[in-house]
Amino acid sequence: MQATGQIGYFKILSESAVAAGVRRIEAITADAAEAFIIEQSQEINQLRGLLKGNKDLAGTVSALIEENSKLKKDAEKAVMARSGDLKHEIVHHMKTINGINLIAVQVDLPNADAVKNLAFAVKDLVDNLFLVFTTLIEDKPGITVMLSENLVSEKGLNASNIVRELAKDIQGGGGGQPFYATAGGKNKDGLPKVLEKVVSLIPVA
Repeated sequence: MQATGQIGYFKILSESAVAAGVRRIEAITADAAEAFIIEQSQEINQLRGLLKGNKDLAGTVSALIEENSKLKKDAEKAVMARSGDLKHEIVHHMKTINGINLIAVQVDLPNADAVKNLAFAVKDLVDNLFLVFTTLIEDKPGITVMLSENLVSEKGLNASNIVRELAKDIQGGGGGQPFYATAGGKNKDGLPKVLEKVVSLIPVA
């Protein structure tokens, strides 16, 4: 190279601090820089095409991000509302065994927060509650255990111990608090067995 002018395009890709008063610059030049610029131009044109030729790309993308965020929040609210509505339906599955109100069912909700919300909602409705939910969220099996506080203090039950025992059937593990615990696993085919096993964990009156 006879002169710096022969470098041609000079495109800075990044810059960062190396030491006090020292900056590191990474750049590409000549053909590599030209190819990079062409590629970036093509991507911008593709994006403009997706946005129907809108010239204000930054503003349009920002508006789409904001709209997507709002839709996600609305969807989350709808899911939480649905989980609250399910509580009365869930209570119909209750069986009383040895003075303990047992609810052991599979619930169809899209995320763990909704399942937790439903468990606490049912707890507010039912005394002496021994609740077990099985779930399949994004094809991953899960278990939720909720106990009334009096069953913990008077019967010596512990949700963490219970969920760990139940999780063996889905090849998983978990834990939590004495009155509320969750577990995840690998074997979704074991979920029916989890619900069958629950009755054997209820203490004799």
